[in-house]
Order: sequence, then C-alpha cells, then structure tokens
Amino acid sequence: MFQIGFDDSGNIVAEGRLDAAQAPHAQEFLDAVAGDCVLDLGKLEYISSAGLGVLLRTHKRLMDANHGLRLVNVNHHINDIFMYSGFDKLFQIETGESSQ
Repeated sequence: MFQIGFDDSGNIVAEGRLDAAQAPHAQEFLDAVAGDCVLDLGKLEYISSAGLGVLLRTHKRLMDANHGLRLVNVNHHINDIFMYSGFDKLFQIETGESSQ
C-alpha cells in the first residue's frame, strides 16, 4: 500500500511502498506541487527504480523552475538505495534518527 499527501506543516509525506504500480499516482500528486518541496520519507518502506524515476522527474521540474526538492527522515534502507544509485549526489537528503 502507498499513500502520499500533505501533513499539517505543509510537507509532503510518502508512506508504504513506492513501486511501479504506485509511481503514476505519486507522479500525479507531485506534478501538482510548485515551489520548494520537502518530502518526508520516514514511513517509506520501499522504493523501486520507478519510484526513483518519479523523484528524479520531480526534482528536475522543480530545479528548472529555480526550486528544490529536499528529502527528510530518510531511513537507513532507503538512504542506501539513494547511495547505490547515486541519487545522494542529486538530492538534499536528511536521514531520520533511526538510521543514524
């Protein structure tokens, strides 16, 4: 199961598994976001290459508009995926307390 939405502070929260089946839903949601974006991945359990593509397309779109995408509360497992894929060089990533 995958859910994405805004929290009370205006950050975007992604929860569950962001895989190929959920990527279109995530992309549609993120395509509607303008301006600087904080994406809380503290409850994200899994991300596939399709999910990485969603983040990359969103990052590129925001950068083209002089904005950014910041990933926060990234757990150890998801952070490893970002490191292995080289995405840690593209994104501003803040790990969660549980991954330190």
